[in-house]
Amino acid sequence: MPRFIRDNGLTLFFLLLFLCSLAGQAVAGFAEFNDQQLVQGGATITFGDYLTSSDFAVDTAENWQSEYLQFLLLIYLTVWLVQRGSPESKPVGKIGPESDAEQRVAAHARPGSPDAARLRGLPGTLFGHSLGLLMGAVFALSWLAQSIAGRAAYNAQRIEQLQDPVGWLAYVTGADFWSRTLQNWQSEFLAVASMAIFAVYLRQRGSPESKPVGESHGATDAGD
Repeated sequence: MPRFIRDNGLTLFFLLLFLCSLAGQAVAGFAEFNDQQLVQGGATITFGDYLTSSDFAVDTAENWQSEYLQFLLLIYLTVWLVQRGSPESKPVGKIGPESDAEQRVAAHARPGSPDAARLRGLPGTLFGHSLGLLMGAVFALSWLAQSIAGRAAYNAQRIEQLQDPVGWLAYVTGADFWSRTLQNWQSEFLAVASMAIFAVYLRQRGSPESKPVGESHGATDAGD
């Protein structure tokens, strides 16, 4: 068990942070929701009801979809776009999907390569894009969940105000959905751009997200 924790420490630590922050979000959101209900003269709900409500679901899903969109774009755009000097980028001379030899696939697979890396045709292609496909699938599902939960929460407010509910298409093309969506997207895009350029000139000793402290600013990898 200690070796398992050591070998998977980064994943386990962030999963623990995720669970703690999700629990904190649930408790704080529950308190805020009931406070709003009392202010508006409505009835309070139980914690269990809040966890299964559209309000909790939309707040959670809109953050998930923006995070996975960030990863999706970073995975695919870094195939073709580079930032000289940044550890977030490939070397400038390796723009593109690279050769089979560079990627160690098919006939170029090594003894320790995954079995799927030896496959040809569609199976090999799918494995070669599996990370991006997974991130894209999670983004699409969380975006869909946000739109469904967001519509339910939005319509609940409209009904309280004696207004007609709106359909799914009307909601996803409306201001409420895109206000929720874009306020998350803009922060993700700024964070990625900041990390890409700041890592050119700043260092964090011992971190794989940083170049070695003594590496030149213009070096994108040790061979530059």
